[in-house]
Amino acid sequence: MEAGQGKARFLKQRQVLIFFVLLGIAWAGPQPTRYSVAEEMESGSFVANLLNDLGLDADELAARGARVVSKGKKIRLQLDARSGDLLLNEKLDREELCSSTEPCVLPFQVLLENPLQFFQAELRIRDINDHPPVFLDKEIILKISESITPGTTFLIEHAQDLDVGSNALKGYRISPNSYFHLELQENPDGIILPQLVLDKALDREEQPEIRLTLTALDGGSPTRSGTALVRIEILDINDNAPEFAKQFYEVQVPENSPIGSQVAIVSARDSDIGIYGEIFYAFSQASENIRKTFIIDAKSGELLLTQKLDFETIQTYTVNIQATDGGGLAANCVVFVQVIDLNDNSPELTMSTLNNEIPENLEETIIAVFSVSDPDSGDNGKVVCSIPDDFPFFLKPSVENFYTLVTNGPLDREERAEYTIVITVSDLGSPRLQSQHQVTVRVSDVNDNAPAFSQRAYTLRVRENNSPGLALGSVRAWDADEGANAQLSYSLLPSPSAPASPSASASTGRPQQPAPGALVSIDADSGQLFALRALDFEALQAFEFLVGATDRGSPALSSQARVRVLVLDANDNAPFVLHPLQNGSAPCTELLPRAAGAGYLVSKVVAVDGDAGQNAWLSFQLLKATEPGLFGVWAHSGEVRTARALSERDAPRHRLVVLVRDNGDPPLSASVTLHVLLVDGFSQPYLPLPAAPDAAAAAAGAAAAGARPERLTVYLVVALAAVSSLFLCSLLAFVAARLCRRAGQAEAVAAGALAGPEGHFPGHLLDAGGAGTLSHSYQYEVCLAGGTGTNEFKFLKPILPNFLDQGEERVDEAKPSCRNSYEFS
Repeated sequence: MEAGQGKARFLKQRQVLIFFVLLGIAWAGPQPTRYSVAEEMESGSFVANLLNDLGLDADELAARGARVVSKGKKIRLQLDARSGDLLLNEKLDREELCSSTEPCVLPFQVLLENPLQFFQAELRIRDINDHPPVFLDKEIILKISESITPGTTFLIEHAQDLDVGSNALKGYRISPNSYFHLELQENPDGIILPQLVLDKALDREEQPEIRLTLTALDGGSPTRSGTALVRIEILDINDNAPEFAKQFYEVQVPENSPIGSQVAIVSARDSDIGIYGEIFYAFSQASENIRKTFIIDAKSGELLLTQKLDFETIQTYTVNIQATDGGGLAANCVVFVQVIDLNDNSPELTMSTLNNEIPENLEETIIAVFSVSDPDSGDNGKVVCSIPDDFPFFLKPSVENFYTLVTNGPLDREERAEYTIVITVSDLGSPRLQSQHQVTVRVSDVNDNAPAFSQRAYTLRVRENNSPGLALGSVRAWDADEGANAQLSYSLLPSPSAPASPSASASTGRPQQPAPGALVSIDADSGQLFALRALDFEALQAFEFLVGATDRGSPALSSQARVRVLVLDANDNAPFVLHPLQNGSAPCTELLPRAAGAGYLVSKVVAVDGDAGQNAWLSFQLLKATEPGLFGVWAHSGEVRTARALSERDAPRHRLVVLVRDNGDPPLSASVTLHVLLVDGFSQPYLPLPAAPDAAAAAAGAAAAGARPERLTVYLVVALAAVSSLFLCSLLAFVAARLCRRAGQAEAVAAGALAGPEGHFPGHLLDAGGAGTLSHSYQYEVCLAGGTGTNEFKFLKPILPNFLDQGEERVDEAKPSCRNSYEFS
C-alpha cells in the first residue's frame, strides 16, 4: 500500500516538473514570429496562415486544440483550427491601440493543448491615412508689437495628426501676404513646428490687425489638410518679456485626486509696469487630452484638475505653459505630471465560453471557460478566484489566468432545476478589491408532466340576453415542465353526456343540447371563454362541456376539465294573464248578487310569467274601479273580493282594472279589465247602463240649460223624469214575469252556487308559475241573446269544469249564445 502511494506521488511530481519545463521553454524560445495588417480592415479579414510557422498540419492543429491568447478582455484575433488561418475578430484602430507609438505591435500567443505548448507572435498594425491634420484652436491670436524688427520669428500653434509615418503631418503653408512668410522647424521629438517670419516693419496706425490662413498638410495619398485662422494684433512697444522662476516643474499626483484639486503653481515676473507688466498664463502647444484634464488660472498660474486621473490609461503628462504680458511678449515653462498608481481597479472576469443549459444525468461537463485580469500594477494586479463549496461544481485552473468551471458529477433537475454560481475574483492589493460574476446554469428537462387544471370542474354564470363575444370566464392549467413542454394550448372537447344524434335526443325525451362549439369559444393561449351568441334562459338553463389543455412537448401530454355554464334569468318577460282571457272580442262580465257580503269572491285573476325566481313572483293591485271602496284585490293570489256589503245605492255595473306586476328589476306589468254586474238573482235579466248617446244628450241638455231661460230647464227635467219612470216600470214588470216562471230554479242555483269561502288567505308570496284555476270550482255559462244592443239575459246553467277549445266555440246571431264562463268556489 505504501509503495503504491509513493509511486503515485512520484508520477504527480514528474508531471508538475514537465509542465514547468515546457512553460520555461515556451518563454525562453526564439524571437516571436511577426505578422502585419493594415488598420481599419473588416472583421474576418485574413492575416496569415500559421501551419508552416507552427510546423503542423491542419488535422494536428485541430486535434491539439489550438487557440489564440492575448492580453486583455478583448479578443482581437481568432484562429480557424481547420485551415490554420489567422483572422481578425474585430476592426482594429491603430490610433486607439497605440496612439502615436510607432511601430504599433499587438503581441499574442498561440496555445496548443495535449501536449501543452506556446508560440510567441506579434501583429504589427500598419497605419493608413484616415485622419486629417487638425488645429485644436481654429483661431490663433498673436499680439505683436509694432517695434519688432523684420526677420523676427513667431512660433505658432501646430496642427496634430493622429496618423504616423508617411501619413503624418509633413508641412504647412500660409495665405499670401506682404508682411510674413512661413518657416518650418523640427523639434527633438520630430514634430514640425510652424513659425512666422516678419518681412517688413509693422505700423499699427496703418494696419492694426492682419488675418492669415494657415494650412497644415500631411504626407498621405491623397493628401489631407486642415486650416486655422491666424489673427495678428499689432501692439504698442513692449521691451521686457516675462520670465518664469523655473523652466521645469515636476509633480506627482495620486490617481484618485478629486476634480478641482491643485496640481502645481507656476510663476513668472515682468519688469514692465502697467499693461505691459500684467502677465496672463495659458497652455502652449497643448494636446486635446491636456486641455480636457487640466485647467490653468490665467491670473494666478494655478494648474487644476478638471477630470479624474487614471494610471491605467496615462501615466505621465507634459504640460507646456506660456506666460504673456500685456504687450504680447511671452515666456514658456514645462510642468511634468507623474500619476501615482493606486489599487482602484477591481479584478475583471472575461467569459470566453458559457454553456447556460446542460442535460441532467451527465458526468463532468464544462460549464464555462473564462479569464481573470486586473489593470493595476504589482500586487494590485495579481488575481485569485473562487466559488462556493456547497455547489456541485469546481474550478479547474489553466494557464495565463484561465479557468474552467466544471460539474462535479451528474445533476438532478427534479431536485434542483437552476443554479446561480457566484464566481468571486479578488486581487492581492491593499486594501483588497474584489468583483463577483454570476453564472446561471439551468438543468434541461424532459416532458414528463401532464398539464393540471386548477379545478376539475368549473361553474360559470352568465345572465341571459348577453351580447355575443361576452367573456364568460376562464380556465387555468399549469405544467410542472418548462419551455415548450410547459406551453399550453386550450381547446373545446365534445361532452360525452351530449346525445350523439337527433334520434338519441328524441328517445330520451329531452331537448338536444347544442354542441359546445355553437355556444362558446375558447382562446387557445389564455383559456378565456367567450359566448358566441345570446343565450335564452327560457330555452336553455344550463349546459356543460369539456375543456382540454395540451402542452407542446414531444410527445404531447394533455388533461381535461368539465365546465358547466349556468344561464341566469333576466326579467325579460312581462306577466301573461290566463284568466280572464283578454282576447278583445267581448268584455269579461262577472255576476255579483246584491246579497253578497264583505269578502265575497267575485273573480280570480290568473297570470303566469315566463321568467324564474323573483322575476316570476307576481303581485296584484286594483288600479282603477268605478266604486273604489267596493272591491279589493288580494295582492298575492289575484282574488277579487268585495270590501264591504252591497247596498241598493250601488250602481248595477262596475268596471275594474287590475294590474299584475312581477318582482323583477325593473318590474314588468300587465293589466286586465273586469266588468262586474250586480244582480238580485242569477235569473235577473241583464240591465245595461244608459247608452252613451243618452248620457251625451243629457249632458248637452244640461249645458244648454245654463244658457236658456230657467223655464226651459224645468220642462226638460220633468220630461226626462217621466221617460225614465216609464222605462223603469216596464223593465220591472218584464223581470217580475220572468222570475215567477223560474223562481224555483233560480233559488236552487243561488243557494248552491253563490256561497263564497270564508277565512284568512295566506299573505306570503306565491310563484305564479304554478298557479292554476281555483279548487272545487263550479263553472257557469251566461247565455245572452246575440245581435242586440242590450245583450238580454236568457238563462244560467251549470256545466262541467272543463276547458273548451277556443276554436270550437260558435256564435249564432239568431239564437242565444254563450258569451263567457265564470268560476266560483
